[in-house]
Amino acid sequence: MRVGIVGGGQLGRMLAFAARPLGLEVTVLDASEDAPAAAFAPMIVGDFGDRGALGRLADASDVVTFDFENVPADAADWLEERVCVRPGPRALRVAQDRIAEKSLFTALDIPVAPYAAVDDTRSLTDALAVTGLPAVLKTRRLGYDGKGQCVVRSAEDAERARITLGGTDLILEGFVQFDREVSLVAARAIDGTVAAYPMVENLHRDGILHTTHAPAKPGRFDADASSFVAHLLDELDYVGVIALELFECADGLRANEFAPRVHNSGHWTIEGAVTSQFENHLRAITGMPLGETTALGPSAMVNFIGGMPDAAAIAAIPGAHLHDYGKTARPGRKLGHATVTAMTRDELATRVHALSKIADAASR
Repeated sequence: MRVGIVGGGQLGRMLAFAARPLGLEVTVLDASEDAPAAAFAPMIVGDFGDRGALGRLADASDVVTFDFENVPADAADWLEERVCVRPGPRALRVAQDRIAEKSLFTALDIPVAPYAAVDDTRSLTDALAVTGLPAVLKTRRLGYDGKGQCVVRSAEDAERARITLGGTDLILEGFVQFDREVSLVAARAIDGTVAAYPMVENLHRDGILHTTHAPAKPGRFDADASSFVAHLLDELDYVGVIALELFECADGLRANEFAPRVHNSGHWTIEGAVTSQFENHLRAITGMPLGETTALGPSAMVNFIGGMPDAAAIAAIPGAHLHDYGKTARPGRKLGHATVTAMTRDELATRVHALSKIADAASR
């Protein structure tokens, strides 16, 4: 079967790599001819909105998927008229607009922080009355890894942030006091079967995911997270892997956002689960049975941001596996990650500490 991937970043690279043992042929569309996925699949070079390039991808594919949720939704609509698209364009469209996303969560009784749209000074004043202070002002579209958002602690802060973020097409969200950040990655097959991975705990630095621990220590609200994901998948008639990011608070979970694709907090599954998230995404979109999502034991993922460590230093840590994305280094850019497995949580903590020191040194 032939799989087309819109987006040739590290997620497209890992999808293309996972496709090989499944006997799948992959073609990737990306604007850069040296995108990370080019190492593992033929490339069509063109913008995501380029109809000619999209047409060539459709001709080369039996099913098309995405490694990036900010692909123009109208491009996904155009593709869907010519080839099977999984997940469907609606999931992309909702995930691209924080207001639409929060509205869907609310409709599905998935708790969120108070929020309101902001388009000018007056609507900002109204929004502050809804959210209170402190709050977080964000762009409605295109924000990721901490970009496109500002914490505000006063009305003056909020107005300055509004101007900084473009003045309009924004969302103000109430600041969430949380005990930990968690996420749940799950796959849904064409027939509606769902296979969820264990909940994981995430540590962010400067808005970018730094470390994921899997499985997370059991919490009181784990069953709620599974229910939220199931409702979301069914409502979107979703096929493929999805990730739901959540804040765990004293009184329950609050949804932050969802990603209609394989996710950074699921990278631990490559070595840490029976079936990786990448393999399960491919299984789902091509109509294969889903693989088991059981964790093989305690594991973790550490991102390398801004600089790549020496491979030998990673190899010296028992249970560690280096994944280099083949990107040019620059500050704040995800260049690779390492997964690490262990027999016990204490043993894992020691190995993660060593990995984190290496990651911090490489980023300087």
